[in-house]
Amino acid sequence: MVRSDLIIAGSNFIFSHINTNYSRYLNSTKKFLVIFRGINVNYFDPTTTTETDEDQLIYNWGLKKDKKLILLPGRLTPWKGQEIFIEALNLVNQKLGYEVFYAVILGSDQGRDVYTKKIKRLAERYRLVNQLKFIKHCKNMPLAYKISDLVVSTSIEPEAFGRVAIEAQAMEKPIIASNIGGSNETIINDKTGFLIESENPESLSKKIMEVFNLDESTLKSMGNEGRKNIIKKFNVEKMCFSTYSEYKKLLDVNN
Repeated sequence: MVRSDLIIAGSNFIFSHINTNYSRYLNSTKKFLVIFRGINVNYFDPTTTTETDEDQLIYNWGLKKDKKLILLPGRLTPWKGQEIFIEALNLVNQKLGYEVFYAVILGSDQGRDVYTKKIKRLAERYRLVNQLKFIKHCKNMPLAYKISDLVVSTSIEPEAFGRVAIEAQAMEKPIIASNIGGSNETIINDKTGFLIESENPESLSKKIMEVFNLDESTLKSMGNEGRKNIIKKFNVEKMCFSTYSEYKKLLDVNN
């Protein structure tokens, strides 16, 4: 890939990775730049869901509206950090002394049955069965974000870009994410979301409780700033236009 005349990295993290590990293939004749990946902000738009659909999804997931809902989207695999998430939920229960939330781990294990059994046993060990739901699929991800009060990304290895943080901000939801990889670039810490130390359940549990204590005005402001951040920097239309422009420049030079 890096032997080509035009090299586009989807994030500064990937740019640095290529620069560090494949510098021998890079020279002044090649163009090497960052064009951030993007999402469809018209699809991930909080105004497009209806209250009826929201109520139906809450019912389908076996939840009620009487507690906060924390959502952890992502396929079930150890590097996505579901174990860290479950450990943090247990700490929140211990510190508060009562159950103030529901949590949903949303994603398929893609055949990793052993891992699924492991994290479900961990949830049982911490007596989270009544609070934590494992949902394999959701066709309408904007709706899943909309019914959530807080979104979490607990990856223990760097995300090249990290769609969860982008999608959550576009849906005006507070996001807590590990401070590694792409999340460092897509989240404005303490303004559009929160960055925490990866592989640290204690840090995650404290941040969850901190978000629970935020007033509605602060949460609304964070949601607004999050959506503005995504529209400005991570809009798929901007990504496509920038990519097309670079392709055109390359073809014009070669012709």
